[in-house]
Amino acid sequence: MKIVAKSDIGKVRKQNQDACAAGELPDGSAWAVVCDGMGGAAGGSVASSVAVKLISEKIVSCFKEGMSSKSIRNMLVSAIDGSNISIFDMAKADDSLAGMGTTVVAVVIAGNLICIANAGDSRAYIAEKADFKQLTRDHSIVQVMVENGEITQDEAKAHPRKNIITRALGVDESISIDYYEALLNEDDILLICTDGLTNYIETDEIYNIIRNCDYYEIAGKLIDFANQNGGGDNITVVTIAK
Repeated sequence: MKIVAKSDIGKVRKQNQDACAAGELPDGSAWAVVCDGMGGAAGGSVASSVAVKLISEKIVSCFKEGMSSKSIRNMLVSAIDGSNISIFDMAKADDSLAGMGTTVVAVVIAGNLICIANAGDSRAYIAEKADFKQLTRDHSIVQVMVENGEITQDEAKAHPRKNIITRALGVDESISIDYYEALLNEDDILLICTDGLTNYIETDEIYNIIRNCDYYEIAGKLIDFANQNGGGDNITVVTIAK
């Protein structure tokens, strides 16, 4: 597997509250975790870094060669549940961390199978030869409005409530986690990113960069483009390909 992970503070924020980790497992499977923290002077970076650390450790220690997709799903959900409780407890115990939380996208690729668990509005996409698909669903106020027909997808991009998410780790004692599966074929590229990317680059521009750059330059080029367009948030990008 070819894996690239990059995170950038952007042009406006004083602190990078995004966190990410990625790697290869002994059997050649790949994994990645991307989180976008929120809350307080330090809370967001604490929440995202704790989530990435705990979820990564669970994946690396629990993954076994030949695991079924059901077992991988259970592992990812358990890892996210455990990190949610830890972040929630930390926030309760320290007033300076009150209200902190984080999005999460956790991925394991075993063979051709992509297993994804997520909460919040950080995203996973797959770039195929002729198509670019969002694999995850945003847990956000504007996504609900789009699905209810109240606003269009284009209107959602500039909506004043576009940054309000409806799910985040650490906010409540329990969290609802979505799970998806997809196939990673030869020449496909999996992209995992925070909204610091997708709020500053149009979808077709992301796909154009992915398909017209050398693989190992993609993450950096995407971050540079987001910064050129304002860089109003932290930007995190992970790409995985065969």
